[in-house]
Amino acid sequence: MGQKVHPIGFRLGYIKSWDSRWFAEKDYPQLLIEDIRIRDYLKKKLYHAGVSKIEIERAASKAKKAKVSIWTARPGIIIGKKGVEVENLKKELQKMTQKEIIVNIQEVKRAEVNAQLVAENVALQLERRVGFRRAMKKAVSSAIKLGAKGIKIAVSGRLGGAEMARYEWYREGRVPLHTLRADIDFGLAEAKTTYGI
Repeated sequence: MGQKVHPIGFRLGYIKSWDSRWFAEKDYPQLLIEDIRIRDYLKKKLYHAGVSKIEIERAASKAKKAKVSIWTARPGIIIGKKGVEVENLKKELQKMTQKEIIVNIQEVKRAEVNAQLVAENVALQLERRVGFRRAMKKAVSSAIKLGAKGIKIAVSGRLGGAEMARYEWYREGRVPLHTLRADIDFGLAEAKTTYGI
């Protein structure tokens, strides 16, 4: 039976790039833990701002410096009036890591065709008790309407509060997972419903 490989991991170094870009020898575990902490903190704090990707870069020579790039659908919320919010965010990250942090905000132009944002939107609708089929079909149609060549969306768990968990998916257009040059975006989100995750 065919096993499913992660579509982004499969294309790394070919058409996709890593989300953390740095090199370390002895202090690799500490830097990795720091990356995970930064990502978790930003995901929690900026959940309402529609963050799709967080990239972390460090220069090999300057271990005390890091650049954090945040891709978001609503940059105004993160930046705040006259950049107040982004400065507070920078201070928090510097306090957390004891390093000089450069925060870079990038705008996601089309949120409807960004896989992570689509997944989070569907998860949010499931938490608000919208029917799962309706939420999926809406996401599929809006992505196709806004220029995606294809989309596949899947939900699994106790759909509609059923006793037995199941898995359902919809696909429209083409999603060539085996074609390495195909720019496949992947997003995953969990919906914390009353029936469980």
